[in-house]
Amino acid sequence: MSPQKKVLVGMSGGVDSTITTLMLKEEGYEVEGLYMKLHSKPGYHEIHQARAQKAADFVGIKLHVLDLQEKFNENVFKPFVDTYAQGKTPNPCALCNRTMKFGEMIKFADTVGADYLATGHYIKTDGEFFYQAEDDTKDQSYFLFYVNKEILPRLKFPLGERKKSDIKKMAASIKGLESFASQAESSEICFVETTYTDVLKDYVEVDQPGEVLDTQGNVVGEHKGYMHYTIGKRRGFTVQGAHDPHFVTKIIPETNQIVVGTREDLACTEVVLDNLNMFDDKKEFDTTVKLRYRTTAVKCHVKIEDDKAYLQLEEGVFGVAVGQAAVFYDDDKLIGGGWIINA
Repeated sequence: MSPQKKVLVGMSGGVDSTITTLMLKEEGYEVEGLYMKLHSKPGYHEIHQARAQKAADFVGIKLHVLDLQEKFNENVFKPFVDTYAQGKTPNPCALCNRTMKFGEMIKFADTVGADYLATGHYIKTDGEFFYQAEDDTKDQSYFLFYVNKEILPRLKFPLGERKKSDIKKMAASIKGLESFASQAESSEICFVETTYTDVLKDYVEVDQPGEVLDTQGNVVGEHKGYMHYTIGKRRGFTVQGAHDPHFVTKIIPETNQIVVGTREDLACTEVVLDNLNMFDDKKEFDTTVKLRYRTTAVKCHVKIEDDKAYLQLEEGVFGVAVGQAAVFYDDDKLIGGGWIINA
């Protein structure tokens, strides 16, 4: 490797990005760091920017700071609120990865002459495809399916071959980085501290009591506001005279109603996607698909027509929600995905 190769590392102030930075510096790259101010959660950036600066000082590199709060609000946070208001279930992390972390950050990498962009994500790439991480409990490939494939040759993920437990041990063993090893894990959605409804309440009317319908359209109970529910939820509403569990099968935002049914009513075998992001050009194929994070991939047949993907699942899947991502895998190779518009 030429010593002139330069890499920009996204630094969050956490253990993963800190060890990523150290590993790349030790490999001989010219390294600079970037801390991005994304969401506007009070007090968050004061703490995490200071941690990122501490890590950069330890490694001996320059740390840039980029304020992207307005762009984050427009491209990630506002769609998050709007999607819930439409009765759908958003996936803000996948949007953020495309537009912010691997969109705005790659633009900034160009301004500082960086050949590569690196982060502390647990994922692998060969420059053409993404692959699931060695540590399957931390694999983040599902959330990176929407990243622009043209930038893959410029991405580096040193932690893709590592276990999270080993990264923590490494930090704990390095004098000056011990505190990074004991930091609490960041939340799944960075701007959600408690529940997503607590976030929504500042922007939309969440608490609006409404009717619960059965699958025949009969009113059978009450709920506390349709935005409190996602497909598959089984608590927080009443069903008169019910003894068996009931699950949310449909959300009707226009009338502030939810439809509930049995687990069998929840099963889905056909799914339609749009806004596809594919890493190869196949139009019809058999593969496996993850329809939600931390779920098991199921076998399916895929046919792509007019920029939409039509999925026939080999078995019924429960809790498939419009607005979520569906991601295709060939063993551990990520081959693309899209956004669920019908299930």
